[in-house]
Amino acid sequence: MKHLLPITVAAVVVLSSCASPVPGPGAGVHDVVIQNGTVYDGSGDAPFAGTVAIRGDRISYIGPPAALRGGTVIDAKGLAVAPGFINMLSWTANALRRDGKSQSDIRQGVTLEVLGEGSSLGPLNERMRRRKDGTDVPWTTLGQGLEHLVGLGVSPNIASFVGATTLRIHEVGYENRPATGAELERMQALARAAMEEGAVGISTALIYAPADYAPTEELVSLAKAVAEYDGLYITHMRSEGSQLLEALDELFTITREAGIRSEIYHLKASRRANWHKLDELIRRVEQAQRDGLRITADMYTYNASSTGLTGVIPTWVQEGGHEAWMNRMREPEARRRLLGDLREQLAQQPPEGILMVGFKNEALGKQFMGKTVAEAARLRGQSPEEAIIDLVLEDDSRIQCVYFSMSMDNIRKKIALPWVSFCSDAASLDPANATGMTHPRAYGSFARVLGKFSRDEKIIPLREAIRRLTSFPAANLKIRNRGSLKEGYFADVVVFDPETVTDHATFREPHQFSTGVMHVYVNGVQVLKDGEHTGATPGRVVRGPGWKGHIVP
Repeated sequence: MKHLLPITVAAVVVLSSCASPVPGPGAGVHDVVIQNGTVYDGSGDAPFAGTVAIRGDRISYIGPPAALRGGTVIDAKGLAVAPGFINMLSWTANALRRDGKSQSDIRQGVTLEVLGEGSSLGPLNERMRRRKDGTDVPWTTLGQGLEHLVGLGVSPNIASFVGATTLRIHEVGYENRPATGAELERMQALARAAMEEGAVGISTALIYAPADYAPTEELVSLAKAVAEYDGLYITHMRSEGSQLLEALDELFTITREAGIRSEIYHLKASRRANWHKLDELIRRVEQAQRDGLRITADMYTYNASSTGLTGVIPTWVQEGGHEAWMNRMREPEARRRLLGDLREQLAQQPPEGILMVGFKNEALGKQFMGKTVAEAARLRGQSPEEAIIDLVLEDDSRIQCVYFSMSMDNIRKKIALPWVSFCSDAASLDPANATGMTHPRAYGSFARVLGKFSRDEKIIPLREAIRRLTSFPAANLKIRNRGSLKEGYFADVVVFDPETVTDHATFREPHQFSTGVMHVYVNGVQVLKDGEHTGATPGRVVRGPGWKGHIVP
């Protein structure tokens, strides 16, 4: 019989808080009192002039102005007071292992990072645990991985989906075939275990190998297992370009047949020839919502995406994993086929619009960092297709790129949709230790919602922007006691200046912090004071609706 680890301290806090009411405003001294601010509680209702107080890790008062005693008193005159923001798609796990302060997101008011697009920290088998240097990752399950990360000391809270890609690699590996019945049963069991450890749902990244080797039926089966726990199915759909609407139909099928709530990762219509399809996608989603399907989406606030050169390299060449991919591209016949496929891709995504921002090979990085594929090809005396293949081989990596492929008009349309939340699709970084280039979304995604699109362009009012950054994603994730300013809720609080909050990162100079966020609290601990990080690392694991109070050993 397996022995279960005891309930975590965080879970004990949740249980104890339910047993005893939060003291009223006159009951002693609060740890923190935030007064004279304009309070946005996250509901989308009109803001009000009021006071917010914190005792321990909880909100102990929210209401009209009150003369409360506090160990720390913050005068928020002229400032907005809101729940901490939720990043619905974060890639910051590796960055947090190096530096737990999460600077670029904390300085935008992000207090919860949601990990796990397709791939997650677990479950891992012995082969998956083995690092290239011969050492082993010190965890096996998703819950263990999240606890390990928090144990290192992190400023934000973290949550995670269990990745369907991770489940597939665990059982099927990198083979381009459907899972067998036995493999699928084991994948379902692993998904259920992850949900009981606190995963918020299951994620897919169907545009990448080996994820796209999974047929729809396999995804339905996995989603059914997660639906047993009221988890969310969230997906980077199989296409965001020429087959966008067909990919949407697949999402409808999975949602309907699995009886699950669903979300579209970073909603977009990529490449100019497909921009017009966004209107039809919106129409179909809203009709599906009226028909009873529970579908939402998230987005980042830029007209460029970021991924590897895998964005134009077809997945057939990647079967078998990294080494097989590299070797296959050296084979003359495979290279000829790949060159033809790349020409078709570049006809839709011109190489002038692919900016290379991340190399493993330092010498290649010095030569080509910040150059487009077209520029690199000219410098090398090659066609763009040849340059892509040879650069990937020489770097022994997918090479991180920025793709200028979207319409700003479409960005504004998506921001206006009440069923869309926000993400960075990036790591949280610090210019002091960041290397190379990156997409500016790592530094500015959330500040742009509040500043550029709400204040300056008035696409949505500030109270709606805050709802979409807080209570709305919290409700979609089914997480408890977060996402709103309510007495008894965890004290994840952001205080910012709505008149000055601004993003500064650009595509050519991305490593620039946003400004205008003054104070941030995570679980009642101040991590940002007067716009500067305090060094505190109070972040916890935030668990989903299937959490059983234990971690599977």
